[in-house]
Amino acid sequence: MNLTASLPAPATRTRLQGMPIVCFAHDFEGDPTSKTHIMRLLARGGSRVLWVNSIGLRRPSVSRGDARRILDKVRRSLRGCREVEPNLFVTSPLAVPLHGVPMADRFNAALLGSMLRRLCRRLGLERPIVWTFMPNVSGLLGACHERLLVYHCVDEYTAFSGVAKGAIAPMEEDLTRRAAVVFASSERLTSERRPWNANVHFVPHGVDLDHFGRALDPALPIPEDMRSIPRPIVGFFGLIADWVDLDLVRAAALARPQWSFVLIGKMATTPQALGGVPNVHLLGQKPYAALPGYCRGMDVGIIPFRTSRLTVRANPLKLREYLAAGLPVVSTPLPEVARYDGLVRLAPDLDAFLKAVEAALASRSAEADRARAESMRGESWEERVRDMERIVVQRLGGAR
Repeated sequence: MNLTASLPAPATRTRLQGMPIVCFAHDFEGDPTSKTHIMRLLARGGSRVLWVNSIGLRRPSVSRGDARRILDKVRRSLRGCREVEPNLFVTSPLAVPLHGVPMADRFNAALLGSMLRRLCRRLGLERPIVWTFMPNVSGLLGACHERLLVYHCVDEYTAFSGVAKGAIAPMEEDLTRRAAVVFASSERLTSERRPWNANVHFVPHGVDLDHFGRALDPALPIPEDMRSIPRPIVGFFGLIADWVDLDLVRAAALARPQWSFVLIGKMATTPQALGGVPNVHLLGQKPYAALPGYCRGMDVGIIPFRTSRLTVRANPLKLREYLAAGLPVVSTPLPEVARYDGLVRLAPDLDAFLKAVEAALASRSAEADRARAESMRGESWEERVRDMERIVVQRLGGAR
């Protein structure tokens, strides 16, 4: 299914063809996300991309974790601007993380604006497109003498724990109003931003088909730390944060001791709910390159998210990654997952979750797995980037 069929028809010129880009996003060093895939493809298409690591949405707390993050930020900043891939440069600026405090905002704008002007001159980024995934960069607009502003909204940022909501919300509204193009990754995010800007486009996330399709190859080995875990394996990969319903996972594991529940990813919340449950296996964070092997070892992929302001607006990347790997999917009822009716099973409570997993296990066959993977054929990141390029090029024509 192609969920972007309603996007505008192509203009005569449909690609950005090497136009320079300054991208504000999360830290590049983390796991690949939608931002990483999009900017990599634009860089491979000839655009010279300056990726600016996150200047932060949260105010740091007095904790060991935040102290570690600050030290990592300082180390990255000291490395300077680096070319991490052809045409893709990464810089990690330092900023005072006190959004909404006027003196801090002015200081950050002056410091970061000077840094951006210097880097744009050095890298030859003359009048670039500013493409921001972060909602808190209004104070930096104009610093790069940009020709066009693209705001790409992939989350409800004010719903994240620890975010200064009162400061971030007006920043995002201002940014949305000033953007020439706004992309949003869920229908809910799209409809909520359209009153601020008529040029908002719903563009769902894509998937790296070749990468996750490797899970269908019988010759691909299952990673060693998964081989000894009894089947069937009900699997999850991704950041394990407070939006993941670990209570549901625990209850399901206790109700079905003959199943193994494998969770792969960085633990960013308290895992106490899973303590003492022998058939729950926490394997930790794994490299992106290894994920197809772990998918090959799974029998069902799950998305056990709590229902919240954040998750009803989310569009989980792992949904398409599971399907591209041929896995049946069971999820709590998220609007963007429900759009894939016929490819996923939705479960609003424990009983429904257990029945959905049982049905998913029964649906496994080589033919069904290939059909699930094939259903993602029109959902590649290449397709998504082409759609977005057409829209941006169209707006560039209007801007001229």
